[in-house]
Amino acid sequence: MSARLLSVPAVAAVLDVDRRTVYRFIAAGELPVVDLRTGTGRSRVRVPVGGLEEFIASRSVVSPRNRR
Repeated sequence: MSARLLSVPAVAAVLDVDRRTVYRFIAAGELPVVDLRTGTGRSRVRVPVGGLEEFIASRSVVSPRNRR
């Protein structure tokens, strides 16, 4: 398995948004995460690159052709 994982700040940088926005996408179920929790502390989530690519593709908009 060679799934590359990105941190929330890295995803925020790719999307050019605040990391809080990334957490909102995660909470809404729009971005998949891998939870790397190692105990009872806070969870450490990472976003698979493939999931980020699918998220971007699902939000891509094709502009209408110029009408004359």
